[in-house]
Amino acid sequence: MAREIVGNAGEVDDATWQRALDARWTDTELAELFAPRGGEPVHQQPYARTNLDIPAARGLGSGLTGGSVAMAEPTDVVVIGMGPGGEALAGQLAEAGLSVVGIEEKLLGGECPYWGCVPTKMMIRAGDLLAEARRVPGMAGGSSVHPNWSPVARRIREEATDDWNDQVAVDRFVGKGGRFVRGHGRLVGPGRVAVDGEEFQARRGIVIAAGTEPAVPPIPGLADLPYWTNREAVETTEAPESLCVIGGGAVGLELAQVFARFGTQVTVMEVADRLLPMEEPEASEVVTRVLAEEGLTMRIGARVERVDHDDAGFAVDLGHELVRAQRLLVATGRRADLHRLGVETVGLDPNARFIHTDEHLRAAPGVWAIGDITGKGEFTHVATYQAPIAARDILGRPGPGAEYHALPRVTFTDPEVGAVGLTEAQARERGIRVRVGLTQVPSSARGWIHKAGNHGVIKLVEDADAGVLVGATSVGPWGGEVLSALVVAVHARVPTDRLRHMMYAYPTFHRAIEDALHHLG
Repeated sequence: MAREIVGNAGEVDDATWQRALDARWTDTELAELFAPRGGEPVHQQPYARTNLDIPAARGLGSGLTGGSVAMAEPTDVVVIGMGPGGEALAGQLAEAGLSVVGIEEKLLGGECPYWGCVPTKMMIRAGDLLAEARRVPGMAGGSSVHPNWSPVARRIREEATDDWNDQVAVDRFVGKGGRFVRGHGRLVGPGRVAVDGEEFQARRGIVIAAGTEPAVPPIPGLADLPYWTNREAVETTEAPESLCVIGGGAVGLELAQVFARFGTQVTVMEVADRLLPMEEPEASEVVTRVLAEEGLTMRIGARVERVDHDDAGFAVDLGHELVRAQRLLVATGRRADLHRLGVETVGLDPNARFIHTDEHLRAAPGVWAIGDITGKGEFTHVATYQAPIAARDILGRPGPGAEYHALPRVTFTDPEVGAVGLTEAQARERGIRVRVGLTQVPSSARGWIHKAGNHGVIKLVEDADAGVLVGATSVGPWGGEVLSALVVAVHARVPTDRLRHMMYAYPTFHRAIEDALHHLG
C-alpha cells in the first residue's frame, strides 16, 4: 500500500517516522521515506542515516551529546558475534534475501580459525610428527629429531590466520549481501542493538552468537600478570623453556603435550582428582600414562593458592610446593558475559551462565541464540549445527529442531579422546540401567600391528532396557575418527543387536568397537 511521504530528502516529520517504525516498513519503503517529492528514492548507505532531533527518534538514540541522537537504522536481522555459527547464519540469511548486519568485536570467523581449532591443530600436527619420528627406532631403523618452532609459527601466520587478518572472511560475507560492522554489539531493547555509536532496529529479529572468553580463576596475584590463554599460546613465535599449565582439560592438555614435544619442560596442574575430569576415567588413565611417559609432570588434586611473576618467570604456589616456569598457561574453561551484552533489556537473565533456548534456538520474542553462549558445548560443530536451524526459524521455514543426545567431542591429545553422549556416571545419575562394554585398543589386531603409540580404549555405555547405546568413548590413534561410527549409532539409536550383526573391516582400529560390543554386560 502506498504511504504518504512528508518532507524533502533527509527530512521526515515525527508522525511519519513513528508510523514507519510501528508498521515495520520494508527496506524499499524506508528508502522512499527519504526520497524528494516527485523524484526517485534516494538509496544512500545506509538508508540516508542522519542525526534527527525529533521525539520519535530520541528513544532510539545511542547516547550522542548535543541534543542530537543517532537514528536507529532499520534492517531485517542483526547478528551479534560473527564466529563460525554467526558467520554461517548471517550468510545464509543474506543469501536468502534478508538485510543482515553482522557485528563482531574481534575477527570475523571468531576463535576457531584464529586462536582455536585450526591453528592449534596445526601445532598438534607438528607435535605428532615429532612423536612419530621418535618412534622409528626399533620399528624402522634410526632417527634424529631436532624440534624447531619457527615453521609452526610461520604456518599459523601464513596459512591459518593471514597474520590475524580477517579481510577474506569480511569480503566473503559482504559478497553474500551482508553488512559487517566491527565493534561491541549490545542489546538496548526489543529489536534494538547498539554498537559504538550506531544503532540498529531489527525487523525480523536478533541473533546472539557472541561466544565465550577464557575464564580466568580468581587466584591471588594472577589478574595483572602476563599469563597466557590459548590465544597467546597460539601467537607465540618460540616454544618456552618451561611452562606451567593450570587446567587439565582438553585445551590445557593439548597445548601441554605440543610444547613438551618441542622440548619445553611442562607441569600440568589440575584441581580435580584426575585429568580430563569430564570424560570417562578410563580415558583419563590412558592419557595420564602417556603424558607421564613423554616427560610431563602432573600435579593432580592441586589447588593453586597464589601466582607471582618476576624477571625469572612465574612462581605458582601450591601450598606444599612452589613450581617455577618461564610461562604460565591458564586453561580453566570459558565463560559468557551476559551483562556485557545487555540481555536484561529483552527479558533474559544477565546473571545466568548461558542463554537458555528452545529446540529452534529461540531465547525470547524476536531473539535467537546459537553457539557457545547456549551452553550446549563450546565447539565449532555445535554452533554450525545450530546456525541453519535458527536461520530456518527466522525465515519461517519448517525443519527439525536441535538435538543434543549425540553431541560428539574430541580432545586432540595423542592418543586422541573421542566421546559422544553420556558417560557411564552421567547415565547412572539419570537412573538408566547401564551395561558397559570395554576393550583395550592394543589388544586388537590393528593395535598390535601399530605397536608404537598404540595406547587406547573403547568404552560403550548401553541403556540395557532400551537396547541402545547412550554414550561411547574412543581413545587411541585417530580416536576422533573411530568415534564417527559410534556417533551414528548413538544419534540414530541403532539397537545394539544390530550393531553386533554388522561387519567391521579387518584389521582396522574401529574393529575394536565389535570387541567392546561383545563385552557388554
